[in-house]
Amino acid sequence: MDYKNQINKYIENEIEVLKSLDIDAINAGMNLIMEAYEAKKKIYIFGNGGSSATASHYQNDFNKGISEYVETKFNFHCLNDNIATLMAIANDIGFEEVFRFQLTNHLDEGDIIIAISGSGNSKNVINAVEYAKSQGNKVIGMTGFGGGKLRELADISLHAPINSMQITEDIHMIFDHMIMSIFYKTLCGKNHIVE
Repeated sequence: MDYKNQINKYIENEIEVLKSLDIDAINAGMNLIMEAYEAKKKIYIFGNGGSSATASHYQNDFNKGISEYVETKFNFHCLNDNIATLMAIANDIGFEEVFRFQLTNHLDEGDIIIAISGSGNSKNVINAVEYAKSQGNKVIGMTGFGGGKLRELADISLHAPINSMQITEDIHMIFDHMIMSIFYKTLCGKNHIVE
């Protein structure tokens, strides 16, 4: 079987989305993350399915990857990483509350939220975002497709404009590695790119 045409099409779609990204929004998101970092605030991140794996990856890349080389450490908290907590909330309260419940009475002034939802309409993500905004906390929303409600609610929208969950999730991981690489260089004086 020759998959080359389909491979090329996938790559072309990825490149097209990358070229259309809102650089100003990415820059604003990076500045908000840096403000939280410099103020020693918490950064809560979460998502469902593939987005939950992406959220875990962000926490790893910032809490270990960059933090290994700096005195002031990043303080990311991935709300989908504790399975026991997630299952208890889902079972006893409801799956729509698995993220909001964990934020309730834990958000401090200046803490920020990074919410990831391909569709932008995951109810548990939206509930948490609405709670965070009601407490005065800023939200970075990562979406795809039309962006859904999360794109409307987010203070900063990092949007992948494509109707493909796979490429949307690729782009969300590119945001992670791009931001990490830039911070890695500016904070640690190290370059992830071999020149």
